[in-house]
Amino acid sequence: MLYDVYQGLEDVLAPFRAGAAGALEARDRFGGLAHWPLPKSMFALIEVGAGARLTHKRPAYGIESVTVGNAEVAVREEVVFSLPFGSLLHFAKDDVQTPQPKMLVAAPLSGHFATLLRSTIATLLHDHDVYVTDWANARDVPLSAGSFGFDDYVDYLIRFLVELGPGANLLAVCQPCVQALAATAVMAEDGHPAQPRTMTLMAGPVDVRINPSSVNALATAHDLDWFERNLITRVPWRYAGRGRRVYPGFLQLTAFMSMNMGRHAAQHRALYQFLADGDAEEATKIRDFYDEYFAVLDLTAEFYLETIDKVFQRAELARGELDFRGARVNPGKIRRTALLTVEGERDDICAVGQTAAAHDLCTGLRPHLKRHHLQAGVGHYGVFSGRKWETQVYPQIRNLVLAMS
Repeated sequence: MLYDVYQGLEDVLAPFRAGAAGALEARDRFGGLAHWPLPKSMFALIEVGAGARLTHKRPAYGIESVTVGNAEVAVREEVVFSLPFGSLLHFAKDDVQTPQPKMLVAAPLSGHFATLLRSTIATLLHDHDVYVTDWANARDVPLSAGSFGFDDYVDYLIRFLVELGPGANLLAVCQPCVQALAATAVMAEDGHPAQPRTMTLMAGPVDVRINPSSVNALATAHDLDWFERNLITRVPWRYAGRGRRVYPGFLQLTAFMSMNMGRHAAQHRALYQFLADGDAEEATKIRDFYDEYFAVLDLTAEFYLETIDKVFQRAELARGELDFRGARVNPGKIRRTALLTVEGERDDICAVGQTAAAHDLCTGLRPHLKRHHLQAGVGHYGVFSGRKWETQVYPQIRNLVLAMS
């Protein structure tokens, strides 16, 4: 019912959005008149309104080339391993003379596509052979593909690491830090030759009992039954995943935006002013961010509910109570994988201390295989994107990988 209401609203608004798009396309026919103050303000308002809409298809990564050493090298995307709920996507470079260490980026499955890590991937590509978990929108996955829960995410990571082979590195951003740590522990206990050489956990909820944030408060404000009754719905019949129970991406985005509604409103006011003033460069920065931010995907109900239960309400991994396929997960079995944790000083989603807790769990690692970096002056997204990510956080990862190569 919830999804049908949302879809009905989208259908009602579609003609108005089409009209706005048509008006913007006709702008050039106004010639110099379009640049007069009043028409310019009108078109700026139309453009802001037309852009404030959700999309449900993965945007393009748009990484066409990268600098390697002193050379500009072309980058192409290729799917090297495909599963129903996600693919192992490779950013291949043909003209690199020296082999680069493989890096698997575990992207969050929390309402946005893996393209949210575009800048993370682009930076890593300078020195690494990069792969990413490219998650599918659950509303596009037929019921015949089965279910996808917490353990399945761990399974996908293990299968992707096996595909990459021995010596690969693993980097997890935000929510999948727990699954990345679990997958590495499972592989270590099995003595698997493809267990990662390094594991970087960035701004992830390893132990949410430490410095609980507003996200943690939301997750513990109700019992699990409340989340299932109020937030889980079924995919409408017009989509390939018709009938699948999901946590819709539009609900997750609403929750995220509600925590910083004033900031988002201010950004859209700024976007209008930049467009009205003709400042295309600044307007593009804001518009590109929201084009990505408003691209949402649905999560399977089982994955969402199990994540709320296991990670945010019961903190099973931190308590030593997490099971994978019926067996207890023991991070203390990790002995060969070097660990780096990264946190942002101003992170209001995964607070300081929640990711660093991984060091206490990895009791089998010798001190020289453990590193922690607290990045001053950044919030959650600044940990993996932006200037400080590129100049201060990324060197920590690159140096660890080099040291272990």
